[in-house]
Order: sequence, then structure tokens, then C-alpha cells
Amino acid sequence: MKICDVTQFYSPVSGGVKRYLTEKRDYIAAYTEHEHVLIVPGPHDTVERDGRLTTHFIASPRVSLSSHYRLVFNVSRVERIIREEKPDVIEAGEPYQLAWACLRAGRDLKRPVVGFYHSHFPESYLRTFTRFCGKGIASIVETYSHSYIKRLYGQFAHTLVASPKLQGVLQQLGVDNTRLVPLGVETDVFEPSGRSMELRRQLGVKDRQVLLLFVGRLAREKRISCLLEAFSIVRKYAGDRFAMLIVGEGAERGKIDEARKTTPDLHWLPYEGDARKLAAIYASGDLLTHASLCETFGLVVLEAQSCGTPAIAFKGSGMDDLIFGGPEFLADEPTAESLAKAILRSYQGDLRAIGAHTREAVIERYPWKTVFKGLFDLYAGLGHA
Repeated sequence: MKICDVTQFYSPVSGGVKRYLTEKRDYIAAYTEHEHVLIVPGPHDTVERDGRLTTHFIASPRVSLSSHYRLVFNVSRVERIIREEKPDVIEAGEPYQLAWACLRAGRDLKRPVVGFYHSHFPESYLRTFTRFCGKGIASIVETYSHSYIKRLYGQFAHTLVASPKLQGVLQQLGVDNTRLVPLGVETDVFEPSGRSMELRRQLGVKDRQVLLLFVGRLAREKRISCLLEAFSIVRKYAGDRFAMLIVGEGAERGKIDEARKTTPDLHWLPYEGDARKLAAIYASGDLLTHASLCETFGLVVLEAQSCGTPAIAFKGSGMDDLIFGGPEFLADEPTAESLAKAILRSYQGDLRAIGAHTREAVIERYPWKTVFKGLFDLYAGLGHA
């Protein structure tokens, strides 16, 4: 079987979507005889072939000077590549023009097309329109967005979603072809043995300090300001008992640079693309903190807990079912104060013992091998349209 994935959510420093695609290709190469074709934006039109894995980069401009993401304009080239590759299954990993290109190519080839709904994109649009145009315009945009989602995703053979919360959102909009495909973790890579006091010391973290972590894109929807405010509140009550390390790149990077000028024990590292090095960072922390309210899955939460580092998130964020440390690791209200309270409450427990429990939970429920076996069984059940 030949599978073709198409998405614009792909860059050298992108997060969950890229990780999903990378792990899928690793699984295909190691455990199957399948072929995989990936079509993504890049600086130039190029093709890379590695055995049964092929990557087509479509020359695309950056969304902005500060962004690592690119916008594909040459949609006809994408359609042409799909037709030439003749995949057995096509997966659209975005809700924009390339999704429609996948549907058109699928109809021409008489091949099934599935859509992976990686994020509930209207939420980010609504925040922007509410901020700059008021609630009236935002309401119009919301109505159109919901109609668009139903019209687009109703045409796929299946709409894949990574969380029950997002599945419920789509079902309420009238998308009734959803299939739950949770993401996973390479538990042999993301494991606790990489914990390094030397790494902590190189950052300037004192041995007695509790190291809070955030790993991910530094984007508005990650609520970096809330995270920084929560850290300030924690320091107000606990002094220098805590340090924080933020790992990642993105448009909100400037806020971190400014905060570091006035906030002691706030550290930053750039995006880390090497999985084993990233695992060592997770394992060297004491508590992962996540301030987002609209995560479609929360892969970093699983990765951290697989490394023995408990995680904190907000109730209702879409990550509730992925927090294995106990109810005290969920912040009740979507505020910096509530997040700070959860941090101060949870660190009083035995974080290493709790971390060992969270790793066991991840190993039991979310290894990539289990996830991809289910996904490829779904592909096989599609047959040709």
C-alpha cells in the first residue's frame, strides 16, 4: 500500500503535525512493506527519496519573516504530484486549499481520501476578529467557519481526530464521519534515563530548585503570557525555589526575551529536533506546565510524562484525559493564578514517584506502534473508492 500525506503545517521547527508524520514514516520503514509519499512546502521544488519514503517539497514563500511556516500557492503542482504517485490512500493534514486538492486528486484517481483535523482553527480566527473587529464580525466569521468545516470534512471518507474533545466539537457541527486516532509516544526514546544534573547546571539551575518546563511553539494560542505570569506568581510565594525553562521558537519569543531581563531563573533554549536530546530535556525537568486552552491532543504532555516528568494543564483544555498525575495536576480556572496554585500544590508531592506512575500510564496506553496499527487497519479497510 502507498500512503500519501499532504499538509502545510510542516516546518523545520514545527511540532505535533511534523512529529506525527515523522513517526508514521519511521513506523512504515521499520515495521511494514508500505510506501509513503509526503508533500509539504519548502524553499524550493525538490524531491528526496529514501528507500520506500519520498518527500516532495513545493516551493512556497514564508507566511511572514518571523515564521518558519510556508504557504503553498502552486496547488496544481500538488495535484499533479498526487496523480503521478498514484497512492492507494491520501491523507489531507490541513483544512485549506491543499485539502481540496487532495479531494480532487482522489476523485480523479478513484482513491479514498481522509482528512486529519489537527486543530480547531476557527478558535484562533475568532480571537483575532474579536480583538480587532468586535464580536459582531467575529460571530459572522464563526458561522461561516462552522459551515465551511461541515462542507469540507463531510466529503472525506473519514475525518481523523486525536482527542475525544475535538471529536465532540466536530460532531456538534454536523461532521459525522469522525474516527478517533490518538497520537503516541516512542517510549523507548522518551524515557527517564537521560535526566542530567549537568544539563541543569549548564542552564544555571540550582540543584535544589524545582525546574518547570514548557516545550512547544511559542505561538499566541499557547498563552505564553499566562505561563510567564504564573511563573511570576509562583516566585512571589516561593522565592527562588523554582526555575523555569522554555524550549521552542515562534512569534511570542520576544515576550520571553523581555521577561528574562527582569525575571531571575527564567531560561530559554531553541527548538530541539533531536528526539533523544529533547527526551533528556524533559527528563531533566521536574514538572511540565502547559497554559493552552485549546489543544487538540497535547503530545508534549505525553512525551514529558513518558520521561518521568509529571505535567500540569488546565481543565477543559483537551488534555484532561492525558494528565496522569492526579486531579491536583489540573488547574481549575483558565487563569495564571489558577495555574500557579496547581504548580504550588502539585510540587509538594513526590514528583519522581508520581513521574514513574505517569510513565507507566503512557506505556500502557500510547505507544506509537499501537496507534499506527489501528491507523493502518483503518486504511486497509477503506479499499479503493
